[in-house]
Amino acid sequence: MSFPTYPDYKDSGVEWLGEVPSHWNMISLKRIANLKSGTTISPDLIEEKGTYPVYGGNGLRGYTHSYTHDGFYPLIGRQGALCGNLNYASGKFWASEHAIVVTKTSTLSEKWLGELLRAMKLGQYSISAAQPGLSVEVITCLRIPIPPVSEQSLIASFLDHETAKIDALIAEQQTLIELLKEKRQAVISHAVTKGLDPNAPMKDSGMTWLGNVPQHWTVLHLKRTFLSYDYGISEPLFPDGGIAVLRMGNIQDGKIIYDDIKYTEHTPSELLLANEDLLFNRTNSLELIGKVGLFIGNDKYPTSFASYLVRIRMRDSFDPYFFSFLLNTQEILGEARSLAFISIGQCNLNPSRYSQLLIAAPPFDEQKKISSFLEIETKNLEQLINEAQHAISLLKERRSALISAAVTGKIDVRGYAPQPEAA
Repeated sequence: MSFPTYPDYKDSGVEWLGEVPSHWNMISLKRIANLKSGTTISPDLIEEKGTYPVYGGNGLRGYTHSYTHDGFYPLIGRQGALCGNLNYASGKFWASEHAIVVTKTSTLSEKWLGELLRAMKLGQYSISAAQPGLSVEVITCLRIPIPPVSEQSLIASFLDHETAKIDALIAEQQTLIELLKEKRQAVISHAVTKGLDPNAPMKDSGMTWLGNVPQHWTVLHLKRTFLSYDYGISEPLFPDGGIAVLRMGNIQDGKIIYDDIKYTEHTPSELLLANEDLLFNRTNSLELIGKVGLFIGNDKYPTSFASYLVRIRMRDSFDPYFFSFLLNTQEILGEARSLAFISIGQCNLNPSRYSQLLIAAPPFDEQKKISSFLEIETKNLEQLINEAQHAISLLKERRSALISAAVTGKIDVRGYAPQPEAA
């Protein structure tokens, strides 16, 4: 949907803003609003549940039993990588020292003002590279475009309606992603525990969580599939170096993800990874421990692994690809986590306990067929997930561009009439 522009424009005198409608005024932000950092609060006073929400630099942090503000306010993130971001708080809430509370001093629409501040991309005015942070003194001196109050309300109403439609589309895509992820997990779980032949004779596995398995499958302890296992290195890691070191965060959805890689210069040769090695996470929070990733080689640099991971090498009669699917099913992960040592902050699942898991394995040729089938099926589902995620990115870009155009006068919404929703 396209929107008209204003009939006349003038130069705003502000480089990022360009031209604004000729009847809008340009004034300093401090003339219409007070900006003040929130009140320091101890982390010990912030809880998962409570009476009043606590807002920090990145939005909601938790809850507490007192409040600093009562009303509807735009909040600007003051420190950190996301400084300059914009959130809203309403009712009684606590604004922490990492949030800048924007209080209007004249007849303004808070929603219009907040969306204008969002469009200004205030993070660009950060005054520190090491720990990004905003200076209230700098921000309040910025010149902003001010439409008449009646137009501010029209812009806020327009954005409420149009962004709500975009948000609904984003929510639909997010729901689709969750459904696709559930389907992916269900397809994997069925294939690695029941096989591909729906007519195969079945037998009782002897495990309540697993139930019946194909009659010709073998029930065995996981340790019988291991050729060896090794703990990772504990060397200091650096942004650069000759040997990449995989860590807990590099294992995602059964794969090795090369994000935020750290390096070392020296690693024993026996702790370099080889193609088709499996890595499992032995130390983490309970909901993450036990996840497994399959290493399929890296031509860029030799690769090792950190001490919170364990490298598993499979015997020749067991397919690492099949086991990377099997060991990441919710059923196996649940059983594995029941064997973990639980302590405050993190849990430990050592390989000796992990290897006591009972599993059911098909013959090697059938393992290969199942893993090949799952490679194709999961790739197709991941493609659909990626398409949905791309759609969300485009919708968010559209939302941001629409907000910016409305609050800076690039489109004229004075004649806007919401369209009725399609049946």
